[in-house]
Amino acid sequence: MAAPRALIAAWARSPIAPHGGAFRDLTPHALGAPMLRALLERARVSADAVDAVVIGNALGAGGNPARLVALAAGLPEATPAFTVDTQCCAGLDAVSLAVGLLASGQAQVVIAGGVEAWSRAPIRQHRPLRAGDVPVAYERPAFTPFADRDPDMLVAAAAYAQANGHTRLEQDAYAIRSHALALAGQGAMAAEIVPIAGLAHDAHPRTVTLQRAARMPAATAMPAHSPDCSMSKLAVSPRADGAAFILLATEEACARLGIHARAQWVGSASVGLSPETPMLAAQKAASRVLAQAHMRSDQLGAVELHDAFAVQGLAFCEALSLNVDLLNLRGGGLARGHPIGASGAVALVRVLADLARDGGRPGTGLAAVAGAGGIGAAALVRRCD
Repeated sequence: MAAPRALIAAWARSPIAPHGGAFRDLTPHALGAPMLRALLERARVSADAVDAVVIGNALGAGGNPARLVALAAGLPEATPAFTVDTQCCAGLDAVSLAVGLLASGQAQVVIAGGVEAWSRAPIRQHRPLRAGDVPVAYERPAFTPFADRDPDMLVAAAAYAQANGHTRLEQDAYAIRSHALALAGQGAMAAEIVPIAGLAHDAHPRTVTLQRAARMPAATAMPAHSPDCSMSKLAVSPRADGAAFILLATEEACARLGIHARAQWVGSASVGLSPETPMLAAQKAASRVLAQAHMRSDQLGAVELHDAFAVQGLAFCEALSLNVDLLNLRGGGLARGHPIGASGAVALVRVLADLARDGGRPGTGLAAVAGAGGIGAAALVRRCD
């Protein structure tokens, strides 16, 4: 017996706000609950119809943020809620796992996505080993058990740029394009965004010139190199707060509840590769899901990569033989910012919104993201015409 098809009825996301900005006082559930309620409104689905909630979150430091979001949004207490932590991949992995709930018959209507309130992330400390020692604060956990194979993603990206000759000028030009597209696309993106805390659009995008970019400090201290392949702060996606959710349902649930399907799930891939080059996991996941669907990049109508670094976007396009003009049609993570556990879900919402808006484009779109430790996730969706 064939597994039920996963159909997508609606999507919604918050604006993306810089760390310490408009959402600085919002907890994950205070940020996520209004998005979830708006999603139910858009899909015209009652809270009682939701069988499960699956949410990615990377910085909540334990607990079950998904349960808090579900309850704060007014879903019944009987609704199960699962939190996924695969760091940057968590929002997209949460949607893939929700599809699995539908396919296995455990649910017929699921809300999935990601939320990150980086501004309210708990302070992290390592517990002392001996009495009398003091706790040691840390910013990031270990992502591999091997200390010599666990580079910071920023350092790894900078090393990749140096090793592969991606110049600072090339990276800055890519980042400037991302900001310009995000500014130009604010009107088009308004329909997918749910205003919150007085913010109705992504707050980070700005007008930047190459001259201004050249004056920005380097993000990492790399050895002198000719040509200059250093990475400026413009070429790095900044810390951010945000949330994004998708409502998925089976065909049977759509017929029973009168749900209008706007897109369908085609497939997904979650992969791992060397922890030394974590940003390349996104292109590996994208290549795999395209191969599974017997598709090429030139058959896609929209491609959204959460580009944590400009050099990642450049490498992604090279690996997939993708025209850069097709990538991140209204700016990417470089322009929006990086709400870690939500970034993959934001990318998916962007793909769905672009496919729905422009019926003249091919109807299939791709979302991809990479995570620390050398993991990647990608998904294909198709517009229901």
